[in-house]
Amino acid sequence: METDHMTDAPADVPVRQKMSSAKKRKIATFSLLAIVFMAFILPLGSYGLHFLGSEAIAQEAGSTVNPRSNYWRAVREGVSGYTAVSGQETGVLIASGGTRWQALRDGPIAKYAPWGIVIMLGVVALYHLIHGRNKLDEPRSGRKVKRWSWFSRLVHWITAVSFIALAITGLSMLIGKTVLIPLLGKSGFALWAQTSIKVHNVIGPVFSVGIVLMIVLWVWHNFPNATDVQWMKQGGGVIGKGHPSAGRMNAGEKIWFWVVALVGLAVSVTGLVMVAPSYGIAIPEWASFLPLVEGSRAQMQQANLIHAVLSLGWAAMAVGHIYIGTAGTEGALEGMTTGYVSTEWAKQHHDLWYEKLEAQGKVIEPEGTTVKPAGVTPGSVGAGASH
Repeated sequence: METDHMTDAPADVPVRQKMSSAKKRKIATFSLLAIVFMAFILPLGSYGLHFLGSEAIAQEAGSTVNPRSNYWRAVREGVSGYTAVSGQETGVLIASGGTRWQALRDGPIAKYAPWGIVIMLGVVALYHLIHGRNKLDEPRSGRKVKRWSWFSRLVHWITAVSFIALAITGLSMLIGKTVLIPLLGKSGFALWAQTSIKVHNVIGPVFSVGIVLMIVLWVWHNFPNATDVQWMKQGGGVIGKGHPSAGRMNAGEKIWFWVVALVGLAVSVTGLVMVAPSYGIAIPEWASFLPLVEGSRAQMQQANLIHAVLSLGWAAMAVGHIYIGTAGTEGALEGMTTGYVSTEWAKQHHDLWYEKLEAQGKVIEPEGTTVKPAGVTPGSVGAGASH
């Protein structure tokens, strides 16, 4: 017997009706339209909200100052905040002074100041081509006088060599990125830069001691006097005829001495200010009244700028000093190499000083020459010996 399954189901169970194809198409169409509608409406709505918010912010900015602007403005101005780390300037988030310092150091100082050395080299080369070497007026006789002791020459050469080493390493740190990277490459320059810093910091104290010793040894010979005025009027012999009179030190040498003394001390002090915090050197309390000794970052930056400007100007002047003492003047270098100068050089450049030495009997005759005491005639030698 065949049975009907529909009639076998319990009476309380609802019968599920199948969804027609037309209804399915209608739901799918509305769903797709809703998706497209939301895809357009939501972004446009967000843009509208952003626009309304921007208008509100602009209106608020017109009446009040944005607190965030105040905050970052204070940070840039170096206003300190709170930090759990102790130490100098630890509460400062941005040291704006460092930006100004770098702009000056890498800007005008690095770009223009080194050209002073180049210009001086050009002036010296041009002078040498036109004028030539300043030669002795008289032929050498072999007679000489002592000008510098061994200790004075030792101090001079240690300080001079230190000066050249410091000038090279200092220029490398200042303009090495521009000049040396194309030649050495970045890795090669990095190695040289680290070496320059170490050499500079080691030789600096030696140089400073040399400057102090030079001041103590030579200050007594370098006080100006009336003779120096006439020497300056004649430009050291460049203006007019003949050589102007001079004592042990002429006016040009005296000017150079005071440049060495004053600029050398300033360079030494500013150098100490820069390295003292790095090496943990404490500034004594009795020196707290002096400028640039607090050891703060700002003072180190100020000291660095002063150090660079003075050093570059000094290096330019040193080019002229080195030329005059070597290739520019015949017989000048002998004084700092042997300690003695010829009497011809002494009479030509320091006649007043030579006259005193001659009166004191300090002229050294060539070997094998008999020295006759001043004021004794050949006929009275025997009478003088009888006394």
